[in-house]
Amino acid sequence: MHPDHTPQQAVEVHRPTLISPPIVHPAPVVPMQPGTVPTVASIVLPDGRVVTGYAIDAARPEPVTAKPAVSRVAVNVALGGVGFLAVCGGLLLLTSFIAALTAFITQLIILAAVIFGGWIAVQGLGPSSHKGGTTVNIRRAVIKRNHFHG
Repeated sequence: MHPDHTPQQAVEVHRPTLISPPIVHPAPVVPMQPGTVPTVASIVLPDGRVVTGYAIDAARPEPVTAKPAVSRVAVNVALGGVGFLAVCGGLLLLTSFIAALTAFITQLIILAAVIFGGWIAVQGLGPSSHKGGTTVNIRRAVIKRNHFHG
């Protein structure tokens, strides 16, 4: 609606209530002496500046526990088992390759037989090469070019 046609309503304004900030009492600073006074180290840099600071002990890693020794027999048995599995896998692959090669060669032989058999059939059933036409013997009668000869 147009603003001129809107009915006037009383607008209620809400003002937020301010919250007073909490009172913070700083903790008293109590000077404490360190258990030991660290040593101060100074280093002279190559350009002549001097850097002074406290020496920090490097964090020492936990000592490594000694690994138990593995016997040579156990290592040889494990390596032998891995070698045996590798040989078995190789033989399995070789066997499957030979089977696939045999099937491929068999299919090539069958294909050659079908093609050669078709060529033989075309040669035998195709038109004859001699000029006399087709000769068929039926009960002592010879039919040659639809003429009977006795």
